Amino acid sequence: AGFSYEAIEDLKIAVSEAITNSVKHAFKGEEDGEITVEYLIYEDKLEVRVSDNGTSFDLETRKQEIGPYDVGEDAEMMRIGGLGLFLIETLMDDVKLYYDEGVSVVMTKYINEKQVEENAKSIST
Repeated sequence: AGFSYEAIEDLKIAVSEAITNSVKHAFKGEEDGEITVEYLIYEDKLEVRVSDNGTSFDLETRKQEIGPYDVGEDAEMMRIGGLGLFLIETLMDDVKLYYDEGVSVVMTKYINEKQVEENAKSIST
């Protein structure tokens, strides 16, 4: 068994968004920078880690600055404000951010949808 077509598309978009975020925000116009992409394959899930050695930021502060998405807002302006992270969180089953020398985004997609349901139950109880 593997991922559905839809899950593969979600993975592609999420990884692309994470890399785009690093390119646009981590290096602040600097020409030198490094982005690494690692794939960790498990029996029940795939983890993708996108890491950069650029400047860090605080996600919760950034989310509060951006606020909730308003359908009436210009999508391009939202993208500048960080819609990429919201999209990643929507497409993936689990997203964690780590701040070391730069930012690492660890995105998890479970192969078995039952695992996603179990995780949701454990969070909501």
